[in-house]
Amino acid sequence: MKLTTLRNETSPRGVATIMLDRPDSMNAFDQVMLGELTVSLETLDADPHVRLVVLRAAGKHFSSGADMSKPAENEADVKHTGFIDIFMLLERFTKPTIAVVHGACVGGSAALVACCDLILAEDRAFFALPQIRSGVAPVGVAPVLIRAMGLRSYRRLALSGTRLPAAEALRLGLVDEVHDAGDMEKALDTAIEAFLLGAPGAQAELKAHLNRAYPGIMDELRAAHEHHASVDTFKTPEALEGVAAFLERRKPSWYPAR
Repeated sequence: MKLTTLRNETSPRGVATIMLDRPDSMNAFDQVMLGELTVSLETLDADPHVRLVVLRAAGKHFSSGADMSKPAENEADVKHTGFIDIFMLLERFTKPTIAVVHGACVGGSAALVACCDLILAEDRAFFALPQIRSGVAPVGVAPVLIRAMGLRSYRRLALSGTRLPAAEALRLGLVDEVHDAGDMEKALDTAIEAFLLGAPGAQAELKAHLNRAYPGIMDELRAAHEHHASVDTFKTPEALEGVAAFLERRKPSWYPAR
C-alpha cells in the first residue's frame, strides 16, 4: 500500500515508527489518513518482526485533530467513527505503543495518544478538546480520556475547549513524561530499551488479559461508536454554525458579544 499521509519505517531491532506526515495541514486527520493509519497498525500488529510501535508527527504540531477544512456531507460523522475504530484497534494492540507529542495535540488526536501505553510530551506541547466550540459534543473521545485524567478534569476541558499545557497534562495523568525538546530522543531511546527487555509473548499475553479482565473501556468505545453512527453529529444547527464560524474565522452565533 502506497502511503500519502504517513511515513512508516521499521528498524532492524523491530522498532516501527509511524510518522504523521501532513505538516501543511497540522497533520489533520482526513479520511485518507484515518484509512492509512488503520491499515498500518493492523499490518504492524500482525508482523512478527515488529516489537513495538512509536507514533509521532512531522512539522510543528502533532495533530489538529479531524480535518475541518473539507466538511464533506458525511465526512465528519465518518471521521468520528473512524477515530473510534482506531482507538479500539490500539486498545487491542498486542505490542507496546509509544506516542511522542510536540506542539498541538487536540481533538481526536489527544484521545489517539491516550490509547498508547506510554506518552512522552515536549514541555511546550499542549492538549485541547475544541469540538464543543464547533457545536459538537466530544462523545467519542470521552472513554479513553476519562480513563487517563478522570471525569472531572475531562468534563472541564471538554465543556470549555481550553488548552491543557504539557505540565498540567502530566499532573492529571494524561501524559507520562515531559521533556525538553533537546532531551526527547534520549527519553524515547530509554523507553524503547525498557520495552525491548520485556518478552514479546508475555507482553501480548498481558495486554490480552487486561482487555478481558477490564472490558469497560471497549464497551464504552462501542457505545460511542453506535452513538456517532446513529446521530448526525455534524448536521445539527449548532454544528453547521460551528463549522461555518471556524472556516470563516469568526465567533459562532451563540457567543454573546461583550
